[in-house]
Amino acid sequence: MVKGFSRTQILLHWAVALLILFNLIFSDAMSELWDQIEHTGPMPTTTGAWVHIAVGVAVLALVAWRLALRVTRGAPHAPTGTHPLLKFAGDAGHIALYALMIALPVSGLLAFFGGFDSLAELHGGVFKVLLWALIALHVLA
Repeated sequence: MVKGFSRTQILLHWAVALLILFNLIFSDAMSELWDQIEHTGPMPTTTGAWVHIAVGVAVLALVAWRLALRVTRGAPHAPTGTHPLLKFAGDAGHIALYALMIALPVSGLLAFFGGFDSLAELHGGVFKVLLWALIALHVLA
């Protein structure tokens, strides 16, 4: 059993958290560019949009690293005596967080570079709202 998270796992956690918060809070440049593209066709990509894309790609790469470490090194178990429903909720929450940390950048990349409009709506709508909700639950837990 793993006694605690490694220093690398902790640093990756906070790096991913900060990058995600940055992109959630400062997504206006990408939203404005996408609105312009939908209404008037292709537009020159702004610096703010490129930053949003770069941060999203960084999140995807760091999450892949986090998952690799979780598989190879492991992660601490829930404390002894944790109610089974709380353990289930924690496990489900972590799975959902990882799924969204992958789905958001992938859907954004496919929408922007692949032209999948429906993925753009998921990316900036449902996925974004779900991520905010899971972040709030994660912080509360």
